Amino acid sequence: MSPAARPILIATRGSALALAQAHLIFDQCRAAFPGLKFEIKVIRTMGDRLQKTSPTRRSEPLPKGLFTKELEGALLKHQADLAIHSLKDLPTALPAGLKLGAVSKRADVRDVLLYRDAEYLRSEKSKKHVEEWSPGDSARRGFEPQLSVPDLPRGAAVATSSTRRTAQLLAQRPDLNVVQIHGNVVTRIQTLATQPELDALVLAAAGLERLNFCVTPEGRLRGDAVPEGLLATILELETMLPCAGQGALGIEMREQDERIGVICERLNHFNTHQCVTAERAFLRAMGGGCQSPIAAYAEVAGDQIRLRAVSFRDGVVRRSEARGDLREAGALGEQLAERMR
Repeated sequence: MSPAARPILIATRGSALALAQAHLIFDQCRAAFPGLKFEIKVIRTMGDRLQKTSPTRRSEPLPKGLFTKELEGALLKHQADLAIHSLKDLPTALPAGLKLGAVSKRADVRDVLLYRDAEYLRSEKSKKHVEEWSPGDSARRGFEPQLSVPDLPRGAAVATSSTRRTAQLLAQRPDLNVVQIHGNVVTRIQTLATQPELDALVLAAAGLERLNFCVTPEGRLRGDAVPEGLLATILELETMLPCAGQGALGIEMREQDERIGVICERLNHFNTHQCVTAERAFLRAMGGGCQSPIAAYAEVAGDQIRLRAVSFRDGVVRRSEARGDLREAGALGEQLAERMR
């Protein structure tokens, strides 16, 4: 089969969220290039294998590179043509021969605080006959709608896998018990619903949206796989600044692949690409990786970019922001890092 005739292979991890993201790009590819054939290729990564262990047992987060190495290997070996990543998980330094070919239009960058509904738990407890029961059910703690971080009770256990979220939570509430949680999105939600040792969970709004979950105006979490009795509060940027690249999908490709380069040019969302370029340049210049306690968010304002950042490295809180030319996104990120180091 000639190179022009063979299908273009889109590499992805096999989790529900990764597949949903890959299908978003797949659909964009087919719409933009109806004469080409695209196929999704699922690749299991080391990170996926390690996540099969208990979602609450591991004390340290997994390095994000464990979720990208096998996909990048497939690109370098010409076993795939594109690799789709949650951009927040993609290291800022890519292997030689690969580059970030395109960035999708950004989804909601905010985080969401999930917790159990006190009214639902009271209703369940009042039932004469409970069909399913497991030890600890009666110890689960619930809360009223629209719960915020300041409203959490002293010592509440809040689960996250992110050092960035952990640092921002503890900066506001040093008394909180922030615990590690792992596994896919649905597993984490199920863990919160059933495990009394957890009071709340923080997840990315974009991931929930891509899995067809939504937060209703009343503050309820809705979706096909959502357990009953869960509430949600969207955390505004003043409460929780996102990590670099959050809400965007990164499309990785081989540097010299002109055929795929044409496709990536059509898929790329320019404003989002410039914003994440500023964020990733800031993160790289700070000497941090995906699991550093550093947050950065850029947004376009006319022909300029506004970049906000916070760093908790070395136990010191540093906050700052900068504005610069939209065309000089990388330089803006480096300048802000120089100011905050």
